Amino acid sequence: MERKVLATVGSKEITNLDIESALQSLDPYQAMHFNNDQGKKQLLDDLVNQELFYMEAKEQELHNEDTFKAEMQRVQENMLKQYAMNKVLSSVTLTEEEKKAFFDANKDKFAKPETASAKHILVETEDKASELLNKINAGELSFEDAASQHSTCPSKDAGGDLGSFPRGQMVPEFEEAVFSMDKDEVRGPVQTQFGYHLIKLNNREEGGASEYEEVKNEIEKTLMYQKQSEVYANKINDLKTKFGSNVKFND
Repeated sequence: MERKVLATVGSKEITNLDIESALQSLDPYQAMHFNNDQGKKQLLDDLVNQELFYMEAKEQELHNEDTFKAEMQRVQENMLKQYAMNKVLSSVTLTEEEKKAFFDANKDKFAKPETASAKHILVETEDKASELLNKINAGELSFEDAASQHSTCPSKDAGGDLGSFPRGQMVPEFEEAVFSMDKDEVRGPVQTQFGYHLIKLNNREEGGASEYEEVKNEIEKTLMYQKQSEVYANKINDLKTKFGSNVKFND
């Protein structure tokens, strides 16, 4: 992004990059609110106001006040602590060989669950479900239209589409039906605690072993956490040995 000066306060230039940095520091909801011309103008005004406060603070030599010095000392100490910890943790590295060895030793932990994608129609009575099933089988009504017009589930807005889900996510009666169906099969009525369902199976994927490349990122996160935790624990032990005599707990 090309740097563009938007305002000057004394010798301080405020640029479009400062506005972008301010946007990135906000939480997503706030960023969405300010990520427009009016919002960016407000952020610019805020940055200008901050510089005005800074100019007066320098003029009044607030930086020489004992309270400010004490606060700066506290901030510096906290930053140095965090910097020292980050330096230790950032020294941890992983090799491709380590990641692959971890995968080979833990393949069962990365097994993919059996998944299904399906649509359903949920109604209150078995008679209503049977009536709709008959119309669908007779070609009088598509499954999707029946869902949109008659289902009591919010999925009706998507023609009854539930998307993809793994085994173990749905209630037992619904799951037993889905994972025993063939692709494009329509089955029902299936009773659950929610009512009576008509189910259309879009697809079903068998579970099984994952390939290394599919779980590489997950392995990296897991191993990095483990190694960093170990390095951190070892460093703490070293520090306690080195400085332990300086630590005193009050009863």
